[in-house]
Amino acid sequence: MHLFSSLVIAFSTYSRIPMPAVSWTDENRRLTFCFFPLIGLVTGFIMAVWLFLCEKLSVGPLLKGCVAASLPLLVTGGIHMDGFMDTCDALASWQPPEKRLEILKDSHVGAFAVIGCAVYLLLMTGLLSECTLEDALPVCICFVLSRALSAYLSVTRKQARQNGMLSGFAGSAASGTVRRSSILYVLLCTCCLFYALGMRAVFHLLFTALTVVYYCRMTDRYFGGVTGDLAGWFLQISEITGIACIVLGGKII
Repeated sequence: MHLFSSLVIAFSTYSRIPMPAVSWTDENRRLTFCFFPLIGLVTGFIMAVWLFLCEKLSVGPLLKGCVAASLPLLVTGGIHMDGFMDTCDALASWQPPEKRLEILKDSHVGAFAVIGCAVYLLLMTGLLSECTLEDALPVCICFVLSRALSAYLSVTRKQARQNGMLSGFAGSAASGTVRRSSILYVLLCTCCLFYALGMRAVFHLLFTALTVVYYCRMTDRYFGGVTGDLAGWFLQISEITGIACIVLGGKII
């Protein structure tokens, strides 16, 4: 019963997919992060269906890219993009960590958040407009891998705040189980990437590793730890980096 409740809480929190009501007790939230990557699997499946329809209906690249870039936002309700935008404002402020954390909590949207979101969506639209049906599997893996890494980092890195949503989930989490499940997801994603991309997967995994290293250093230096908004920033960056590697890697290698 606790497994099902954790699954429901994961999808209720990080997606807009309708779920039954469950009790949000600490016990029910312990394994929430174990099911977090499954939301990426659903997102990737919907993306694959759209790419399949584009292939069969000869949809133009502009429409294909616009709809494809919108799909993750529709599935998640934009919760991760919200964190990405807040982080853009905080990073652009060049303030001490305490002030940056205040900016993350501020509900107002700054200019750098708008600019960051616009640039991100333009780049994602352009990248996805280049994707073919053959890219469906590795693109799907990007959405799973980003969440697996996000879950792992959320329970292993220092929390910048003790009263945020992420710290609440991380504090309730069975961290050992979450770490092991995240590693298992990462290993499965790695195998699937090599199956889909061959040796081009090395290119993809290298940039993913660099993103993780940068995220850890950036959060420690500028914020004193991780928060839910920063986790959203990481997820968005790791996804667009992974998809860029798939699209551009196929043209270079």
